[in-house]
Amino acid sequence: MNESVILELQRATHATLHLLMTELADLDLTASEINALGNLADGVERTASELGAAVGSRPATLTGILDRLERRGLIVRGPRQGDRRAVQISLTPQGDQTAALIRRALTDIEDRTLAGIPADAVAGAGVVLRALTGAAR
Repeated sequence: MNESVILELQRATHATLHLLMTELADLDLTASEINALGNLADGVERTASELGAAVGSRPATLTGILDRLERRGLIVRGPRQGDRRAVQISLTPQGDQTAALIRRALTDIEDRTLAGIPADAVAGAGVVLRALTGAAR
C-alpha cells in the first residue's frame, strides 16, 4: 500500500519541528517565530505580505508573530521606500545573530538527516514540496 505523501509530510513536519525546537530551546522562540526569522536569515528585507507568503501565515497571524519579534528587539518594521502603504521588515543586529543561529541549525539538521540520500532524490522531494505549497495558495 502506498503511503499518502501529505501524511508523510505531516509526520516529517512534526518530527522536524520537535528536533528544531529542541536544538533551539535556548532562544525561547515559537516555531512560527523561528520560521519567520529563518526566512529573513538571508538578509533580504521583505514586506509583511512577502514574508507572510514565505512562511505560510495569514496576515492576522503574522502580525502577532511580528509584534513578538519586534518587542524582543529582533526585527524592525517601517515603510517601504517608494510605497508607504507596504510594511518593510528588517532584522536588527540581534535579530541577524539569532537568524544566523536558526539557519545553522536548519543546515545541520538537513546535513544529518539527508546524508546518504542521493542528491536527485532530495531535489525530487523539493519539487514535490513546492508543488504542494503552490496548491495551497
